[in-house]
Amino acid sequence: MTQTRRYSIFIRPLSYIIDLAILLLFASQFDFDFETSLFFYVYVAVSWVLLSVYLDFYEVYRFTKLIKITSLTFSQAVLFTLIIFSFFGFFYQFSRAPTRVLLYLFKSFSVILIVKIALHLFLKTYRKGFGGNFKRTVIIGNKPKSFQLKSFFDENPEYGYKCQKVFKSSSDLDLIKTFIIENNIDEIYCYMAAFENEALNVLINFADNNLKALKFLPDNKDIYSSKLNFEYYSYLPIISLRKIPIDSPVNQLLKRIFDIVLSSIVIILILSWLTPLMAILIKLESKGAVFFKQKRNGLNYEEFYCYKFRSMIPNPEADLHQVKKNDKRVTKVGKFMRKTSLDELPQFYNVFRGDMSVVGPRPHMVSHTHMYAENVNKFMVRHFVKPGITGLAQVSGYRGEIETDQDIINRVKYDIFYLENWSLLLDLKIVLQTVTNAIKGEKKAY
Repeated sequence: MTQTRRYSIFIRPLSYIIDLAILLLFASQFDFDFETSLFFYVYVAVSWVLLSVYLDFYEVYRFTKLIKITSLTFSQAVLFTLIIFSFFGFFYQFSRAPTRVLLYLFKSFSVILIVKIALHLFLKTYRKGFGGNFKRTVIIGNKPKSFQLKSFFDENPEYGYKCQKVFKSSSDLDLIKTFIIENNIDEIYCYMAAFENEALNVLINFADNNLKALKFLPDNKDIYSSKLNFEYYSYLPIISLRKIPIDSPVNQLLKRIFDIVLSSIVIILILSWLTPLMAILIKLESKGAVFFKQKRNGLNYEEFYCYKFRSMIPNPEADLHQVKKNDKRVTKVGKFMRKTSLDELPQFYNVFRGDMSVVGPRPHMVSHTHMYAENVNKFMVRHFVKPGITGLAQVSGYRGEIETDQDIINRVKYDIFYLENWSLLLDLKIVLQTVTNAIKGEKKAY
């Protein structure tokens, strides 16, 4: 149920850093004083990031052509030129000769384009020559386009796709699923006409529950919803079933900055004085550690230690059974902490470390996660993103003890909605709702 981790997730953030470094390095030629230089650097960095998001400047994939990269760079250069000249036009006291500004932009974009093309060609050479940074694929469907896609993968190793098998029929899904698991397949490509609705739903559920990317070869892309994500491998249209906003490097950066800023504020302004106070209260009532740590499953189903203030007496059932209403294991101090959610605050250390996010699907005990993964449909989809201290399901009434099957089913539904519709505004809304609920008190906060 694990997903192969690759270093390629760092390529786009690294590209941002390199490009910004180039822009700021050449900006030193303007000979501003320290304060003006700092202001100009911030202006350049913020403008660059916002413009890049708007133009999808870093939406470059392994199958993107060089002409597309050049076109993106040209569009970025035109608009960024206007932005830079706007700066000197508005802050006329910092004005520089137009030829000097144009020279700065020409040098910057020349180097940026060279670096982007060089990186793109290097990765292609690396995949073709050394077989690295590749994805294992299977294709399902005995149709001409299926074999065209297989040929595309075989004849273009620089794109980094290794087709392990073409299944001519979708009739034996058990065999296909076994092959996918045993061979650690990353992506599944299906010719949609080869599937009946029932079989297609089975495959979709399998892909979701095992963290496999599922993509489709359509007969005619015009008949499908515009909400699906279309990509082209050469001239072949490919449809992705689910596009997760947080997968975007820009969104990952924004979410990580949000997590670091908020967790730092809580750690410095609250936990710095609250931790010793809670330590005294916890120790006075019962023997044992101040912090309670427990293994949870996070991003890509990987295990990590989740930290809390200890709210129960030490007991052998802590890793097996959830806290119930009027649970005798909960101490008096623990009851107050759980009622106000103070026991969760040490998880901001997890957020700062990168194991968790402030907002995301709540992680469960490992024993419960294994059980839900086998019995609750699409439960594994939650692990496409980092778990959170709070989440959409929690502020919507599905926090705490799982009393019925419907509780976990609804929790999964809210979690999937969150990861498919993520935005920074949604995170802020959930955080504010969490604080409001903590002040008001919640029915299942025990």
